[in-house]
Amino acid sequence: MDVKEISFENLPKAVAHLVTEVAELKVLVEKGQTPVENKKRIPIGIDQACKIIKKAKPTVYTLVRKRMIPCYKNGKQLYFFEDELLEWITSGKKKTLQEIENEAKAGFRKRSQVRG
Repeated sequence: MDVKEISFENLPKAVAHLVTEVAELKVLVEKGQTPVENKKRIPIGIDQACKIIKKAKPTVYTLVRKRMIPCYKNGKQLYFFEDELLEWITSGKKKTLQEIENEAKAGFRKRSQVRG
């Protein structure tokens, strides 16, 4: 329904349309789903990949050679996907001292429960 179509005469039709839209949104929210977006993954080249991960080209080539970074190769051309590069960056997260301490305490409690 177009906004230009709304008038006093077709107000019931407009309200019915809105009720239908709200019902569809409610179903999506209850299922925990988001509306489907057709988002295409577009491959990027090495220059853009270098900018995203803030590394020099030789470093990226080394990471590719050692198979440490997600990439694709078609012929001589290297391709990357931005979402995979960002995921690769987050997978290398270093633990904070607090996280290490909490893990150590949890491990100590677990060992003491097994012995006790």
